[in-house]
Amino acid sequence: MAARLVISITTQDIGARITTRRRVPDGFRDAVGILESWEGGVLAVRKKDGTLVEIFEETLVAAKVVPVAPPRPGRM
Repeated sequence: MAARLVISITTQDIGARITTRRRVPDGFRDAVGILESWEGGVLAVRKKDGTLVEIFEETLVAAKVVPVAPPRPGRM
């Protein structure tokens, strides 16, 4: 059974943690983080390492809201 790729995020999800998959020249690339903005066809996703990824809307093939990552053991 093949996976079904769905884009189920909107501008209403700004501030939520999302996962994305987008087309790049050599295949696909994923990004998980907080959706900081979505303006002019460009999504800005802040990854947990602090980097900001800009994703052109037309390159998205899948995206959805995901739960906040659970805390790692030993880190409080």
